[in-house]
Amino acid sequence: MIWICLALLVLAFSLSLPLTGYLIHAGRRWGQLDAPDAPGSGGRKNHAHATPNTGGIGIFLGVAIPLTAILAATWLIPQDSWALMGPLSVVGEHIPGLRQQTPAGLGVLVALTAMHILGLIDDRKRLGPFLKLGVQLGVALFLAIFCDVRVLHLLEEPWGVAGLMASVVISVLWMVVITNAMNFLDNMDGLTGGVAAIIASLFLGATLIHGQWFIAAMAALLVGSLIGFLYYNFPPAKVFMGDGGSLVVGLLLAIISIRTTYLTGDGQAHWHALLMPLVMLAVPLYDFTSVTVIRIAQGRSPFVGDQSHFSHRLVRKGLSRRTAVLVIWLCTLATGLSGVMLGSLSPWQALLAGGQTLAILALLAMLERTKPAAE
Repeated sequence: MIWICLALLVLAFSLSLPLTGYLIHAGRRWGQLDAPDAPGSGGRKNHAHATPNTGGIGIFLGVAIPLTAILAATWLIPQDSWALMGPLSVVGEHIPGLRQQTPAGLGVLVALTAMHILGLIDDRKRLGPFLKLGVQLGVALFLAIFCDVRVLHLLEEPWGVAGLMASVVISVLWMVVITNAMNFLDNMDGLTGGVAAIIASLFLGATLIHGQWFIAAMAALLVGSLIGFLYYNFPPAKVFMGDGGSLVVGLLLAIISIRTTYLTGDGQAHWHALLMPLVMLAVPLYDFTSVTVIRIAQGRSPFVGDQSHFSHRLVRKGLSRRTAVLVIWLCTLATGLSGVMLGSLSPWQALLAGGQTLAILALLAMLERTKPAAE
């Protein structure tokens, strides 16, 4: 099954790459362009010229088309027929499990589609932040209640209804925070696409290790779609993902992080394994938290875009925009690598891995606050 998941990655890339290339021209033809903010306005859009923001469509379709095909094939092709398909025969033994995942898979498709449409509308005509937040909360609540996309299931058995409600609330908040963290991070060429591709690759590795084939398939599709998009989005970008892409990417990463089973080496779920999503997503959470704190401290709304993001702060330290993006990619990889094996570690080893992530973030914060000697 490992090679099948990797084949799905290639399939998603093969869809996303030409689709994104087409959408660059289509975006210009449709007038779907992201114009830069006026100089000196303090806005976060300071790219050189109006750029199509239709790349998110390619990312979404690169995930949605294969995922739909997988769910359809699971039911349309008899289980016995898979044995006659040569290399695909290994899928046959997993058909019952895949069919069991179908309701959740369909729910994920519905949720991603709703978020994609929300983003496309916002890219075309700016929606108010509270309307967007309300839709995000509704989508997250749908996933938590009807699709079993919940974290901390261990609360539900001993605490009953109260535990279930706590699990739902925490899960909804997590999905909304991660969705907006990736949306906030979409402020520089190649940034969100690269960070998300790294995080999704790490989750892909973790789910392959634990044999979670359906979640691994979703991670593989996301990685492939993002790489196809990044071919055109790496600085200087020819296309942006827009909210139609960043909201989809954020929600799917949140879903993958919740549905990943966090088991330790003895096959049991332990509390320290839950550090994995925090470690994997440490950099987007660092940016989201720091930007929110900065804006509130300055008496401004945390929902209004500006140039207080981590990437912008690195540029003000003297880095080029491309170098700032690469630095954040490497920070994401450095904090996330230990998360791949976190579920297999003993408690004291997991705490060391978590401590390493905190140390890296603390180092970044200290470097940010250090002024050049000339100042």
